[in-house]
Amino acid sequence: MKKFFLIANRSKDAAQKTADDIQNYLEENGCRCMISRDSLPTGIFDEKVPKRRYRYTNPDEVPDGTECVIALGGDGTLLQASRDLAGLDIPLFGINLGHLGYLTQVSSEPELMPALDCLMEGLFRVDRRMMLHGKIWSGDTVISDDIALNDVILNRYGMDALRFDVYVNDTVFNEYKADGMIVATPTGSTAYNLSAGGPIVDPGAKLMILTPICPHTLNSRSYVLPASSKVSLRLDPEYRLRQCVSFDGGIPIKMMPGDRIDIETAGLTAPLVNLDRVPFLEIIRRKMRQI
Repeated sequence: MKKFFLIANRSKDAAQKTADDIQNYLEENGCRCMISRDSLPTGIFDEKVPKRRYRYTNPDEVPDGTECVIALGGDGTLLQASRDLAGLDIPLFGINLGHLGYLTQVSSEPELMPALDCLMEGLFRVDRRMMLHGKIWSGDTVISDDIALNDVILNRYGMDALRFDVYVNDTVFNEYKADGMIVATPTGSTAYNLSAGGPIVDPGAKLMILTPICPHTLNSRSYVLPASSKVSLRLDPEYRLRQCVSFDGGIPIKMMPGDRIDIETAGLTAPLVNLDRVPFLEIIRRKMRQI
């Protein structure tokens, strides 16, 4: 690889210095490395990409011929980059300046330059992670749609539990009174899904995980479904309080009683660079020791 584009989450300490160090190192080794402009406020709309929000990166900023996008910040930065740049099919490489960093490949300064050497020398593989696509319906109208690498989450506003039905492939699966529902990818199994008691899944798997959030029942189990499934969360029309949906922890989208969200595997994947240094289970073991 010789042509890089760098996204820096400047809310992180030392992000600007690290971004400058990366740019200087790559350019000293004969590569091109452009750095994105300052991070944009959450919720900025790109008029050229209808219904798509971008936070860190306007896809139009990425130069033609870019071979790798480096996301400098943490898992949240990499997640947002995967959504911002979905469809460009450019490998993404994460550098962690945050906390646990399940998705990022490098988490300490001594690892940084050797990792950049691997990128320049082609010593890596690209893992294509499945993504989810969700459509929010109010009656017969789609009021919002988006994609997610980690999860799509139905959650409550306020203290009262939600009442909703879950359909799988247009067949009633279960009725819930709960704080919400997590629909996660294998990549997202180590995020909110894990905190809510859901299973850890190898990120290379092709499946969907349904994990209820604080259900008011003795049965609080997660369910694992084939990636080909279509999941529909349908809100009780008699429940008069507010609820919302978020994609990868982004801006909450308000839903009204009787609305529904349909979720299925997206037609896009997130191409994440893997240096193949540490097996997934070893990463999990190490991260669990840090909690």
